[in-house]
Amino acid sequence: MKIFRIAATAFIALTPAAVTAGSADAKKGKRVYNNCKACHALKAGKNKVGPSLHSIMGRKAAIEPKFKYSKAMRNSGLTWDEETLRKYLKKPRAFLKGTRMSFAGIKKKKDMDNLIAYLKKASN
Repeated sequence: MKIFRIAATAFIALTPAAVTAGSADAKKGKRVYNNCKACHALKAGKNKVGPSLHSIMGRKAAIEPKFKYSKAMRNSGLTWDEETLRKYLKKPRAFLKGTRMSFAGIKKKKDMDNLIAYLKKASN
């Protein structure tokens, strides 16, 4: 029974989420964010072509003041958590039909992991 508990603990510790969390690099994520900064700022209230990403984690979609969102985004009911950001940033227009975000998406998992780590750190 003791061996089973040890094996179960080791399995849980090595799940993809645990490996991803430990291996993501916010510094490398900043380089990935360079693709975003032409349209998005991390400063509160600073909107560009896209809305500010300040405090994006846990924030409801389409609530940034003084930014004109697409009807699809306003009606999406999304909350920007890690899972939702991953799905959206992988292929925005496929995830949310009618979004105005013209970004093609992030293809590499490592880039996505690093970007999420950076946004968690830099957007608050």
